[in-house]
Amino acid sequence: MQLNANDYPDIDLTPSGADKRPHVVIVGAGFGGLACARAMGGHAVRVTIVDRHNYHLFVPLLYQVATAALSPADIAEPIRKILRRHENIDVVMGEVGGVDVARRRVLIQEAGYVPYDRLVLATGSKYDYFGNEHWAKYAPGLKTVADARQIRASVLLGFERAEMCRDRDRQKALMTSVIVGGGPTGVEMAGAIAELARWSLRRDFRNIDPRSARIILVEAGPRILAPFPEELARYAHASLERMGVEILTDQAVRDIGPEGALIGDEFVRASTMVWGAGVKASPAAQWLGIEADRQGRIPVGKDLAVEGTEDIYSIGDTALTLDDRGEPLPGLAQVATQQGAHLGKSLVAQLERGAAPAAFRFRNRGNTAIVGRNAAIFDFGKRRLKGRFAWMLWALVHVYLLVGFEQRMLVSLQWLWRWITYQSGARLIAYDPSERGRGSQGSEPPG
Repeated sequence: MQLNANDYPDIDLTPSGADKRPHVVIVGAGFGGLACARAMGGHAVRVTIVDRHNYHLFVPLLYQVATAALSPADIAEPIRKILRRHENIDVVMGEVGGVDVARRRVLIQEAGYVPYDRLVLATGSKYDYFGNEHWAKYAPGLKTVADARQIRASVLLGFERAEMCRDRDRQKALMTSVIVGGGPTGVEMAGAIAELARWSLRRDFRNIDPRSARIILVEAGPRILAPFPEELARYAHASLERMGVEILTDQAVRDIGPEGALIGDEFVRASTMVWGAGVKASPAAQWLGIEADRQGRIPVGKDLAVEGTEDIYSIGDTALTLDDRGEPLPGLAQVATQQGAHLGKSLVAQLERGAAPAAFRFRNRGNTAIVGRNAAIFDFGKRRLKGRFAWMLWALVHVYLLVGFEQRMLVSLQWLWRWITYQSGARLIAYDPSERGRGSQGSEPPG
């Protein structure tokens, strides 16, 4: 049901309601929203950041939570803790239900509203099942902690049940995982599950050999990692196959159910299925009543302002931003972070000094994907890296990007120990299906 302004109590939720400084409201505390808020920290503007969670989630490492390499606390940090040194920034935890454009306020479900002078929409994205939303029950994407916990429970439960099973066909199905989508998420998940089965679990069971687990990566296109140069994609393909991953290209998933997936004309029985085949933007365009593109993204100008609106901006996966060639920028964390930092500085200049809005220009820092132990790829445009050095660079970059010194040290030590011992983290099965999220305002993937 579409909510409107009359569905909300007339309560201003902004803690500093009496403050007369220009008020910027940011919806979403992902990479873009957080970078935007930080850029405005300590300036003569009042900032309120709104998110349905009280934490910022480092989504690029969420697949390691799903495969028991890291715990959720290793890649999440409370938003208030991140921003607490900036006295001009307030945090509101709540789920946005709409935007009252006429009265310039953001509507928080079952709570009230937050008024704004400038509004920034950084609400991220969710997985697109291309009209088959019922598949999400059996093949979750990887956007939230609840998604990661569901996948981890599914993988580990499969091995536990196979250990007790005496039916060979059923045992094989319980140790089969199907990953749909050959992009970076699918490749990283396939490699991580293969490492878990081949190394971390190999001595844990008595009646099964986890190394015989079947991991299938399905890609509808002609090759995996389509955004990467073909040379790097071939390397990743060969590396995954050496790890025992079956790669099916030019194959479409026609149906997904509780027992497995129909891939082409073959039904594959599997206990774990993961969706990584496509994403679409949050419903922010519907809040504004404007037309979005096919992926739900909001068209924005060079200054990241939403076309056809006043004092409203959009960044990250929510925004349709074009590069110098007229091509849409990819949904990557570095794009959202650069947009957020740029927009924050631009808004400060506008509100403090009356400066004209500044045009955004993306600077590509390189695109990367990890394939497995000692194997990764990096595409810098003219330069390309693959193998052990790329894997080390991937690790350094991701540790550097983690929020907070404590997380950086903890993750670094855990990675080092697990690299030496070939062991995974705490392989606990603790998942309640009622906890599964619906995506996150600001807890985006890469983007």
